[in-house]
Amino acid sequence: MHILLVEDDPTVAQSLQLGLPRYGYDVDWVPTGSAALTASASDMVLLDLGLPDMDGLDVCRELRSRSDVPLIVISGRGSETEKVVGLELGADDYLVKPFLVRELVARMRAVRRRHLGGSGTGPNPRETYGRVTVDQRAHRVFLDGAEVPLRPKEYALLVFLTARLEALVTREAIMTAVWDSNWFGPTKTLDTHVAALRHKFDDALFIECVRGVGFRLVLRAPQPTSPAHPAQR
Repeated sequence: MHILLVEDDPTVAQSLQLGLPRYGYDVDWVPTGSAALTASASDMVLLDLGLPDMDGLDVCRELRSRSDVPLIVISGRGSETEKVVGLELGADDYLVKPFLVRELVARMRAVRRRHLGGSGTGPNPRETYGRVTVDQRAHRVFLDGAEVPLRPKEYALLVFLTARLEALVTREAIMTAVWDSNWFGPTKTLDTHVAALRHKFDDALFIECVRGVGFRLVLRAPQPTSPAHPAQR
């Protein structure tokens, strides 16, 4: 999914350029409103309002007049008036800085579901987490485009953890959600299923165990490919 990021602060822009690709988004950054209005078509726009050449609200109005591309305002302007004006001009959501990348991603997914015509109560059609794609409608999971066969509880556990990416989830919460709300007793079966997911997804996903508490699923940034060394003569 291609994202147009309109942001004049290089620090914020670089943070999002590093963080959003971990969730499967390609980010094209422009620092001005004029560049945003001449940029190539995108699947979603993240728009700051404090731009150096023109007001972000004018950019929002112009972009909305051209298309119905999903648009989220990300701004340091947090007043109710600013939010109302932004939304009335056509923004799909308004997120006040500072924010966590996880919260932004959750908002992006919600906006996308609405644009796809979803009610917001059902599962997303497909979500990408780095090298892993989860298709909840088909109950299928893919790693680098190849399907990974999962048992029902492995699939349910993976969906539960990806929905809470980078959050620490207790063993009890996982057992209640994935196994049975009335589950009592040892949670060794959870460790078995975590081990199975680790084996099947290798370094694409990292399920961190926090001893005595629970688990946290994180994405590992892809390792840069080392240049090939010339053959020895």
